[in-house]
Amino acid sequence: MNLTILTKELKKGVSITERVTGKNLTLPILDNVLIEALSNFLKISATDLELGVQWWGMCKTEKEGKITIPAKLLGQITGSLSDEKVNIKEKGNTLVLEGKNYKTQIKGFTADEFPIIPSFSKDVFIEIDARKIKDGLMSVVDMVSLSQIKPEISGVYFLFEKDLVRLVATDSFRLSEKVITFSNKQGYKNMFKERVSFILPQRAAKELINIVSDEEKTLRIYFSESQVLFETFLSTVNHPEINLISRQIEGEYPSYQEIIPREGKTKITVNKEEFLRQIKTAGIFGGRTNEVVLKIAAKEKEVEIFSQDADVGEANLNIPAKIEGSSLKVSFNWKFLIDGLTTIKSSEILFEFQGDDGPAAIRPIGDASYLYVVMPIKL
Repeated sequence: MNLTILTKELKKGVSITERVTGKNLTLPILDNVLIEALSNFLKISATDLELGVQWWGMCKTEKEGKITIPAKLLGQITGSLSDEKVNIKEKGNTLVLEGKNYKTQIKGFTADEFPIIPSFSKDVFIEIDARKIKDGLMSVVDMVSLSQIKPEISGVYFLFEKDLVRLVATDSFRLSEKVITFSNKQGYKNMFKERVSFILPQRAAKELINIVSDEEKTLRIYFSESQVLFETFLSTVNHPEINLISRQIEGEYPSYQEIIPREGKTKITVNKEEFLRQIKTAGIFGGRTNEVVLKIAAKEKEVEIFSQDADVGEANLNIPAKIEGSSLKVSFNWKFLIDGLTTIKSSEILFEFQGDDGPAAIRPIGDASYLYVVMPIKL
């Protein structure tokens, strides 16, 4: 192996791949990345057997080759490099990084020990605006269940239809759905004739958010029976830049649309930022149960937010609101309310209630693409 690459490119590749690695006592090889010198490209790969990442960066290759190197050590060394370019060579099981004023040698392992990352047939795929998927995931990914009792809700549900994509996450206490629509299929190409769906583990979803840049790029999605591949491309040449390969979570995703309120008995419209500020203040006195009470006064056109902690004190806060329907008293976990409100970008929100014990829905005013459903605390 002998190649020269821009230092900033090397740092980028190491940063993207080393996040997948970690201390693994049973399989120490998983603490490493696979470095490959290919014709015109440096390729870096990492995997924990459930999630894999492959990165390509353009370089000048004098001699092809490959070696396995400890990821953390490589990250520490590349992080300190300052030269514009770095020369990378392999000598036996040692990787040499050399510049104008430095030369480092990292002891590695034979590339044959590194696990094989699954390959995919790329004849059929979904092509989509990468930033839309990233923004959509950011609005739902934190609502995923952290419990392994119901593995089918421990990931983000992807549903691809003719001209839209649904992203859904729930932990049984709250649910968020983001619908990404496309006019005239611009920015969206689905080569599958039928609806396609899968459940992506939360960790893979968060890594997908990390690898997708804010630049205008295309994301391709490929499927196998039990895995999924997300692929981005280099902007200068028609070649993959990043492949993210993840297992799919087995099982059927719950019929979540059955619990979405169709028509609220009581509806309030409030300023989002003011409501969010009041909820945060009330949360200080939420106690161990994180409970805040909303008292909706239809005649007075206002909402009282009340919380009490016997050891700390209590809060009584009021916010003006447009109210439709009858007065109501209902309790919520204030942290769940904040999780939903902080993902909304509109200045006003519509809060719909089914009574004091049914699911409630929060919707952005002027944006029908997002929905947040939260269960109240029974009084």
